[in-house]
Amino acid sequence: MSHSDLDPDHPDVLVLQHLLEDGPGHLGAWLDAQGVRWRLCCTEAGDAYPASVRGFKGLAVLGGAWSANDDRPSLRQAEALIREADALGMPVIGHCLGGQLMARAFGGRVQTLDVPEIGWLPMRHNGSAAARAWLGEAAEAVVYQWHYDSFVELPPGAELIAGSAACPHQAFALRQHLAMQFHIEITERKVEDWIAVPGDSYGPACRMHPQTVQTPEVMRAGTRQHLAASTALAEHIYGRWRERWLR
Repeated sequence: MSHSDLDPDHPDVLVLQHLLEDGPGHLGAWLDAQGVRWRLCCTEAGDAYPASVRGFKGLAVLGGAWSANDDRPSLRQAEALIREADALGMPVIGHCLGGQLMARAFGGRVQTLDVPEIGWLPMRHNGSAAARAWLGEAAEAVVYQWHYDSFVELPPGAELIAGSAACPHQAFALRQHLAMQFHIEITERKVEDWIAVPGDSYGPACRMHPQTVQTPEVMRAGTRQHLAASTALAEHIYGRWRERWLR
């Protein structure tokens, strides 16, 4: 018996948002276009994360400027919900901080990288069956990044499926789950919002790491050049995630 047999009005998907400026972006647009009912819980907006993911079919965890290692109750609750979803066979998809929380929840490790990545940057998948299933046949893609930390040690049993020169761990697959370091949910509006309030670390990072931290002008040009392909990749990834939703 599916949850819809028990409660036909229950949303199918739970989306966990940490900070106001890192909303669901294209994920929300895709869910709406699919006619999917979804519930958004945003910590910074004052929403408490639910005590359980029971009744949902899929779980998505968004990004944010916090570190996954920060001592915040909402982050630990997100990890508990990720583990519960795993136990129920429910697929979890993580974006940047969301992917890092997945790594921690399943026994991996997150730390600050020597070289941050901010802007439209290339990554490659390794051609494995899991990589091609989740990320498509094209081995290289230019994706949007904004991170200083990464999952530097994968959880037991996880398969690394993509990397970049500055960040070797860009995505891992584990059972029915996908954790990503990059922002596949990115939209032009999100890029502009982040450029407008980039945080105190951005200026120094831009000066110290010009190869991997782009100026606003370069990011805007990259959005014009790469957003359409990024959105197409997002829809492929979200489709694979949906195939794994609980019935």
